[in-house]
Amino acid sequence: MSELILHHYPTSPFSEKARLMLGFKGLSWRSVMISPIMPKPDLTPLTGGYRKTPVLQVGADIYCDTAIIARRLEQEKALPTLFPDDQEFTVASFAAWADSVVFLHAISLAFQPESMQQRMGRLPPEAVKAFMVDRAGLFTGGSAMRVPLELAKHQWPTLMTRLEQQLEHNGDFLFGAPSLADFSLAHALWFLKQSSVTAPLVDDYPAVAAWYQRVEGLGHGAFKELSSTDAVEIARNATPAALPEEDFVDPNGFEIGQKVAISAVDYGCDPVEGELVFSGSEELILRREDERAGVVHVHFPRFGFRIEAR
Repeated sequence: MSELILHHYPTSPFSEKARLMLGFKGLSWRSVMISPIMPKPDLTPLTGGYRKTPVLQVGADIYCDTAIIARRLEQEKALPTLFPDDQEFTVASFAAWADSVVFLHAISLAFQPESMQQRMGRLPPEAVKAFMVDRAGLFTGGSAMRVPLELAKHQWPTLMTRLEQQLEHNGDFLFGAPSLADFSLAHALWFLKQSSVTAPLVDDYPAVAAWYQRVEGLGHGAFKELSSTDAVEIARNATPAALPEEDFVDPNGFEIGQKVAISAVDYGCDPVEGELVFSGSEELILRREDERAGVVHVHFPRFGFRIEAR
């Protein structure tokens, strides 16, 4: 079986979510460091231009977005599960909410001037400028709206108080046992914890702070570094895995073999073009061929992504 390869960078919140899921499952993986901003010359041959972070690679199969990465990790190792019995709807729906509503509030709070000065104060001015230009482009053309800082400050206590109440009822984790829900919320709070300016937004809530430490205590699993060029070569020398089997009819009439483009709905909406080889209730798969990476299958979640004919 091919190794799990995570393309990520240290300060990426969604990468922290993926790292925690790997640690929770006790999986070994290879770590490929990528740039926080475009271009990403060794990642693009694998993804076809998807710009969000992280990306999971398993041989010649490329998984974009942590929602589909979570499902791939379930295939890799069923237990402990990210989707506890009889709670998949609750866990998956909460995760989608946390990854959007809570995350966008956290980003607004983390990007306030005092926090940004602390986070990026030691970087050269040109690096800071390039990062800010990249992040401005990240939100172009998508449905996600930046939360004004004043509104984020106004609403944050409500979000945290509700979380305190949930933990008081359910104990150590959000829904009893650790699940995707915990990791989908923890990464947003992890981002706030990286600055002393925003850390009190977590630490001022005792049950939340204790829960956060429990989640982070699950660790990142065992990993070894891998170069980005070696990752591309691994894809080139591999064959995509067998396609899933599901009796599903696409509601908009897209057919297997059709040339399409898939893109995120919210932000980072750069389209990835290829041949549609699988369309299911949770997953979409494109076949792409690249001169460096060879034939790859690029996997996306259905929810949160759009598909268009090419």
